[in-house]
Amino acid sequence: MEQNSDYQCDVLIIGSGAAGLTLALQLADHAQVMVLSKGPLTEGSTYYAQGGIAAVFDENDSIESHIEDTLIAGAGLCDLAAVQFTTEHAKESLQWLIDIGVGFDRIDDEHFHLNREGGHSHRRILHAADATGRAVQTTLVEQTRQHPNITILEQVTAVDLITEKHVAGAPRCYGAYIFNRRTQQVETVAARFVALCTGGASKVYQYTSNPDVASGDGIAMAWRAGCAVANMEFNQFHPTCLFHPNAQSFLLTEALRGEGAVLKRPDGTRFMPDFHPAAELAPRDVVARAIDYEMKRLGADCMYLDISHKPESFIREHFPNIYERCLSLGIDISREPMPVVPAAHYTCGGVQTDLRARTAVNHLYAIGEVAYTGLHGANRMASNSLLECLVFARAAATDILAQLDHVELQPRLPRWDDSQVSDSDEEVIIQHNWHELRLFMWDYVGIVRTNKRLERALRRIELLQQEIHEYYSHCKISNNLLELRNLVQVAELIVRCAMARKESRGLHYNLDYPDLAADPQPTILTPAQQPPR
Repeated sequence: MEQNSDYQCDVLIIGSGAAGLTLALQLADHAQVMVLSKGPLTEGSTYYAQGGIAAVFDENDSIESHIEDTLIAGAGLCDLAAVQFTTEHAKESLQWLIDIGVGFDRIDDEHFHLNREGGHSHRRILHAADATGRAVQTTLVEQTRQHPNITILEQVTAVDLITEKHVAGAPRCYGAYIFNRRTQQVETVAARFVALCTGGASKVYQYTSNPDVASGDGIAMAWRAGCAVANMEFNQFHPTCLFHPNAQSFLLTEALRGEGAVLKRPDGTRFMPDFHPAAELAPRDVVARAIDYEMKRLGADCMYLDISHKPESFIREHFPNIYERCLSLGIDISREPMPVVPAAHYTCGGVQTDLRARTAVNHLYAIGEVAYTGLHGANRMASNSLLECLVFARAAATDILAQLDHVELQPRLPRWDDSQVSDSDEEVIIQHNWHELRLFMWDYVGIVRTNKRLERALRRIELLQQEIHEYYSHCKISNNLLELRNLVQVAELIVRCAMARKESRGLHYNLDYPDLAADPQPTILTPAQQPPR
């Protein structure tokens, strides 16, 4: 029986990082907005981003150069219109952040200090020391909490989108079911528009630089709702995560290499000049594969990143958080190298959208790492990720506000029915499946792939899907179950995209297809095309 929904709003934003909070602030003067945060409002990939945000602020730089660098990094698969749109709106998006109080580092009152990172031909990275994401996120959170038209729900996990499959009406998104972790109940949110700002899916891998919330929820929900996904085979592995038993997921920013840090083997010799003319400033996929290759060739647990040749004062000024974190682990980076390994870092593919962040489902938007806009192609260039969040959040806000008065709210949505399920006494099944999935994805669908590895991964995914479907159908949901359900779905999409690409390009490297295809195209999957299970 239909009842009034637990919550109603004009725009429901699922996710509370740079994309979600930027969209909320752009809308809130004209709409009632609800923001769902899976954990605390400050938790998420934005908060942990170290490097910065790319935009042309130097008079010797140009938008054309930013476009060219992005296209080169994207290895022939970027969508030119998306690259042009993003770079042309970069400076105004950064200026908005500056205007609301983000304190980027400056040389003087007139000039920002600009970093250079891998793939960039100029210094164009605005940053706040080595904790840019924290500066951006805390400012956005402060602004969001102050706005009377923004309602924030923390400690909630979205379960599924509500569409015409649930409601007798026109094909569109009507809201979402959400799992309130404080009450352990599933609640209903009705909204005129819904925006997925849930981040990426790097938690599908055993080793990741991402926080725990990055479990591909938005991609999986959009797929189940009928959206196409694209380029899921392109998972960016950050080359340099700190290798230390007490430093889980601690990223060592690319800006270290931009400021002169070099990669070394355990014997102290450099190796990046053997792999690419740009050495340590080569694109991330090249650096990650080089480290992986040297580790396997030498049987080494890690490689080393060394910036100790720089003055201690320089290191402490430019990388204060990294310096202090490493020092707390007994590593003085001004005197010794840092042990590093690659780790899953960024999902370049995602839910297919247009330049206004619209998906194939009416009134449903996807913004940021959850989305595939075409900006990143086969490899994301450093510091274009937060930029994409800002630019497309602003574009989505403009599109939503233009339609707001013409879209009716459907306040009476079906309640979640859990009358036929029971409490589980087998939580160990979830934990076992969780660890199995992440381990075989790392081994079979990681930095280097083969046809046989992909086939093995898909067989295991299909078995896990059967187990999880059975479990999901008969047991009350939990946060771990929801994340596992979504991760297994995303894993399938990654593997099917990887199997469809008969070449090695950018972040996708298959030993059975080592060459480049002559006419590369995005890998697009649609739910209707997939075989029934």
